[in-house]
Amino acid sequence: MTTNNKEEKTLGLPDTDEIKTAYQTARYRKTFWETVRSTVFMLIVVAAFAVLAAVLFLPILRIYGNSMKGTLDSGDVVISVKGTSFETGDVVAFYYNNNILVKRVIAEAGDWVDMDDKGNVYVNNKRLEEPYLKEKAYGHTDIAFPYQVPEDRIFVMGDNREVSIDSRNTSIGTVSEEQIVGKLVFKVWPLKEISWID
Repeated sequence: MTTNNKEEKTLGLPDTDEIKTAYQTARYRKTFWETVRSTVFMLIVVAAFAVLAAVLFLPILRIYGNSMKGTLDSGDVVISVKGTSFETGDVVAFYYNNNILVKRVIAEAGDWVDMDDKGNVYVNNKRLEEPYLKEKAYGHTDIAFPYQVPEDRIFVMGDNREVSIDSRNTSIGTVSEEQIVGKLVFKVWPLKEISWID
């Protein structure tokens, strides 16, 4: 027995167009929410990888104190790069007594460091050119110069030599590879001072 659309409507049955529309709406909703769920999941995964990469390879640090004043001021935010290969002049962050300190590499293992009372620094009898310094000072020094840097260590000093406590003082001493957080490469805050770190 065949019936036409008018008879279906009078019997209270929906026509095929209404059924198709309802089916397509339900299907669209299901597809939409599946897409939303998968997108949110992917964003969470990407964010987790970004955080992991930042923690493992590009630690972001905030500067406190005045030992690097002039180069890095208290409140600056910087990006560092993990690594163990450093050169004289590199700015590094390292762990010391559950704190992170920031200083400049002056000499490497086996080098002889010397300093005169005017604050001039010599490495292996050659005077260092230090254009990053605003003022030289002998500072808080209690080691005997000339001083040879022990094996697997680096000798570091702050750029604000008058106040910096660093490898010139036995309370800090030289820095081992295990203490290194990374080399500071880029200042990201304050925004008007965004720049590479020299």
